[in-house]
Amino acid sequence: MGKIMIINGSPRAPKSNSKRYAEIFSKYCVVETEYFNLTKKNHLELCSKMNEFTDVLFVFPLYADSLPVGFLNFLKVLEANPPAHKPVVSILINCGFLEYQQNEVAVRMMKVFCKQNGYSLGSILMLGSGEAILDGPFKFIAVRKIRQLARTFANGNYRVLHSTMPLPKKLFLKASTSYWINYGKRFGTTKEQMQTMKIEE
Repeated sequence: MGKIMIINGSPRAPKSNSKRYAEIFSKYCVVETEYFNLTKKNHLELCSKMNEFTDVLFVFPLYADSLPVGFLNFLKVLEANPPAHKPVVSILINCGFLEYQQNEVAVRMMKVFCKQNGYSLGSILMLGSGEAILDGPFKFIAVRKIRQLARTFANGNYRVLHSTMPLPKKLFLKASTSYWINYGKRFGTTKEQMQTMKIEE
């Protein structure tokens, strides 16, 4: 049986939802896992460390319909400093949209990276609903899918999986709008300020 390297590519990795997803994955995965936060200073270290693993699972959020910039920078370093024994690359991506399909462009970018750099592509899990799916009554849906993802590593039957909260879009928008308005109030920011395109005055 192999060994899985989990790399959290979130810009706020130590306090991210991606970390929570990674913890759930490790809990249910029977294959040995080792977790790493991606930082600005450990790119070369992680590239070298990758030689010790049969699989790597990249866990990260969707940022502006793409990959987080810090994660993109790591991929550039990885491209220039590939491990001698390339692991199978799998992906666990999450987005704040209800529709998990919003992740597909970022997933295609990862597929291109793998193809151009000689990495085999493993499993893919696309989650919608953002942090709400972990902090409400539908957490079991995310956990169930992550358990399914973990099983694909154990049996070598890599798959594409996806899930989101089973809510009508209008209800999700209403709930998410209420969440962000209340979140803004905690920092003295009004709804009108959050709706403007101006980020500085």
